[in-house]
Amino acid sequence: MRFLLATHNKGKVREIRLALSKFNIEFDSLAGQGHLSQALEVGSTFAENARLKAEHYYQLSGSPTLAEDSGILVEALDGKPGVHSARFAPTDKERVEKLLRMLDSFSSPFSRGARFVSAICLFLPDHLIEVTGEVQGELTREPRGTHGFGYDPIFYYPPLEKTFAQLTTEEKNKVSHRARALEKLSLELAGRATQSGRIIAPMK
Repeated sequence: MRFLLATHNKGKVREIRLALSKFNIEFDSLAGQGHLSQALEVGSTFAENARLKAEHYYQLSGSPTLAEDSGILVEALDGKPGVHSARFAPTDKERVEKLLRMLDSFSSPFSRGARFVSAICLFLPDHLIEVTGEVQGELTREPRGTHGFGYDPIFYYPPLEKTFAQLTTEEKNKVSHRARALEKLSLELAGRATQSGRIIAPMK
């Protein structure tokens, strides 16, 4: 079976392919689909946006479509940037710099707590699978590390005493919000494979 990954984000494509590599599934990304119209991400939650994207690209491509929407929620900013995380500024670097400037503007002590949330929707011809995952951390005062993407350089994960950008791919794929959502999806797919006995059965 072939799934369409409804993203242009190469980092997300790598993580999703790796997490689901045990299944007999081939993946295409939007990069190889020509000029499909862009989905409107007008949902108020990550789950709503993931579903909007999955349904939009399923209707256009006719292929089972996996869409993911994720972002960072900062306690001191009342959950912002939230669903606007990817549109907070034009580039990853600018998004990180803007968020740090906003936090630096506070004159009194405040919590630097934050959490990453990932919502995944898999749109199949006869079924819809929706899962979420999240991870709690803190925001650093400056970027650290060169791995990952997005807000990873300023998201500090206390259990490993590193930012996500300082983690290896293997480390991040064990603890990240997306990894946790993908683990739930993997369990759902394994259950469907057991019921159907075909299509997405794990590789031997």
